[in-house]
Amino acid sequence: MNRTVFVLNGPNLNLLGRREPHIYGHTTLAQIREATLNQAQALDLVCEFRQTNHEGVMVDWIQEAFEQGAAVIINPAGFSFHSIPVLDALKVIDAPVIELHLSNIHARDELHRHSIMSSVVDSVICGMGALGYPLAVQAIHDLLARDS
Repeated sequence: MNRTVFVLNGPNLNLLGRREPHIYGHTTLAQIREATLNQAQALDLVCEFRQTNHEGVMVDWIQEAFEQGAAVIINPAGFSFHSIPVLDALKVIDAPVIELHLSNIHARDELHRHSIMSSVVDSVICGMGALGYPLAVQAIHDLLARDS
């Protein structure tokens, strides 16, 4: 069983802690990365944690995860609502895929309410803030154990 998980973060998440903290909280992406890597290590998972503001880079990373047979946790951020290339890339992943959002997108304004990614993932975690990341890692671990 492949024990690798790619944790992929989309645009503007590099500004967490400073960008709209009333929506996304005060935790930085570096702090989230540390908690995520610690949880992955505790569960004996290999974790690739990345962030990009560029759609093509995200597609390349999803394809890399596919080539490695890795699971994916993706916070697509702004790509959630319009990126067909990211959506199509996620469709090829054979391992578990979890979509993650810091905020509860279902309670947001109309522009931020419907993620097109949700139709191709195994699960969606939203509204848990930074706690959603370790939760997603635990879920990936459990899904991989169930499928082995």
